[in-house]
Amino acid sequence: MTRLRNFILLTAITALPAAAQEAQRLSGTVIGTELAYDYSAGGASTTVNTRENAFDGDLSTFFATNTGSLGWCGLDLGTPHIITRVGWSPRDASVGGERVVLAVFEGANEADFSDAVPLFMNDAAGTIGEMTYADVNVSRAFRYVRYVGPNNSHCNIAEAEFYGYEGEGSDDSFYRPTNLPLVSVHIENDAEPQDKINDLNCTITLIPADGSEAETASATIRLRGNASMNFPKKPYRIKFDKKRHVFSSPASAKKWTLINNYGDKTLMRNILAFEVSRRFGMAYTPFCTPVDVMVNGEYKGCYQLCDQVEVGNGRVEVEEMDEDCTSGELLTGGYLVEIDAYAYDEDNYFYSNKGTPVTVKYPDSDDITTEQNAYIRSQFNTMEAAVYASDFTSDATGYRAWLDITSFLQFFLVGEFTGNTDTFWSTNMSKRRSDERFYTGPVWDFDIAFENDNRTYPINSHSDFAYTFGSHAGDMLNFVNRIIKSDSRTMGELQEMWADARRNKGMTPDSFLEYVDETACLLDASQRLNFLRWPILSTMVHQNWQAAGTYEGEVEVVKNYIRDRFDWLDNKLSFDAAGIKEIDASAADENSMIYTLDGRPAGKDEARLGKGVYVRGGRKFVVE
Repeated sequence: MTRLRNFILLTAITALPAAAQEAQRLSGTVIGTELAYDYSAGGASTTVNTRENAFDGDLSTFFATNTGSLGWCGLDLGTPHIITRVGWSPRDASVGGERVVLAVFEGANEADFSDAVPLFMNDAAGTIGEMTYADVNVSRAFRYVRYVGPNNSHCNIAEAEFYGYEGEGSDDSFYRPTNLPLVSVHIENDAEPQDKINDLNCTITLIPADGSEAETASATIRLRGNASMNFPKKPYRIKFDKKRHVFSSPASAKKWTLINNYGDKTLMRNILAFEVSRRFGMAYTPFCTPVDVMVNGEYKGCYQLCDQVEVGNGRVEVEEMDEDCTSGELLTGGYLVEIDAYAYDEDNYFYSNKGTPVTVKYPDSDDITTEQNAYIRSQFNTMEAAVYASDFTSDATGYRAWLDITSFLQFFLVGEFTGNTDTFWSTNMSKRRSDERFYTGPVWDFDIAFENDNRTYPINSHSDFAYTFGSHAGDMLNFVNRIIKSDSRTMGELQEMWADARRNKGMTPDSFLEYVDETACLLDASQRLNFLRWPILSTMVHQNWQAAGTYEGEVEVVKNYIRDRFDWLDNKLSFDAAGIKEIDASAADENSMIYTLDGRPAGKDEARLGKGVYVRGGRKFVVE
């Protein structure tokens, strides 16, 4: 017997255009996943629990797919229709109500749904024997509509309904599940990326935070990362067929990354680290914006859409190379390399003379010539040998002739402030044409930073810099020790750089904690959905040392770390935030910058100073 329908309106019906007010329940040819699942027989079926059950008007029947995920059912409406409302009811079973959480309704004009955009995503359990409805505010018209069951639900839908009216529609308004931009990916044949080698053809739709447009482009997608690739929530690399800006990015490029942040339950550690990089004034900080991601109509969670670290305008800006750059000045640049503990997985890598693994990222393995390969390996070994040599005094002949010290120390301090124990496990460096020096950066990969590593917790209890007890690729611990601990000038330069950031670049506890709070507010709606999809807030994953149990608790861990880290670095680098320490001026390095008490640079030569009180290396001295 057909059950009595009880109707629940999820959102209030607002004033609609005249045509929309005449919207009707739509019918059409039933489409969807063909192979169903027969729970009684325990196997696949084409006659039991089929897709037609989702549109038969009977809440006691249901559609179940043979596969746990990527099951769907829908309608071919024959002509484009503007959809104004959707409805659903879960399968009549003890777990049925939960199996509609994160279900997605989509509309498309291609039969394979390659151009699909979301109409609505449900975020609450359904009620067995009842229909739930939601208004749709998408202005585009669609011929094809569907209900996509959430992950591992076997679709399990008793009824799906679509309401609307025939029309041309417009591209003025699109749906986003939260306040964040949306990246919707539809892969050919509903495939799922399996590795970081094979690119799968796909169509990507980008919907900005205000929902004012939907840009669709052809692309490819594959997995990316190393350890992160093995998490249930996968990271992706996408490559558009043509260069493009995404969501106001500085760079126009083909390649972009979707960072998964599975082990980072704040979903913001990379965002925070990139802000530190900007405040320290690094030449290039990767573009990064939080987004919601759907793949094949399934919600995947909150991600960060970031630059691919590569050579190009708005990214690593070194001279581009071609096959003719094989001698003379042309051969000297530009290059991009990565000191990389996972180099053995890359196409083009080498071990330095000290046994440090180095990946050559640009020119890439398909384009680099024999001469270019030999040159960059030789130059890296020359730079490395200079660091290990005994000459620390001469900028002309010592290691500073081969390694840009400013970018290295900026990179170092970003790693130290964030407590990133992977700082020298993966280190990017670039080399420009007609410049012998390697420049360090950009920064990357902070998922275990900001007190998220059980191997080093609590970081602020250690007396030495975080790099000393972190992870290192090859011989990088000794390499960094040579620069930080053997070069007598370095400590003064670090003190100067830290003091400048504290005084002039917004590196203050109040300012940075405010940035954390603003980011948490931005992510709040998305993090709720993310942890519906990945319920791990009470579970320790990856290198977690604790599981706070709530998103707010995870954010508080970061805030407490930041408060303590400011104090730790102020002490380590002799900066007095409340005033200037009274010590003898002879203790300050003669090569560090001198500042007035209000933070203005006054040069490096004390003989040129007028009477007054000055600061060098965070220490006060008086000129009579």
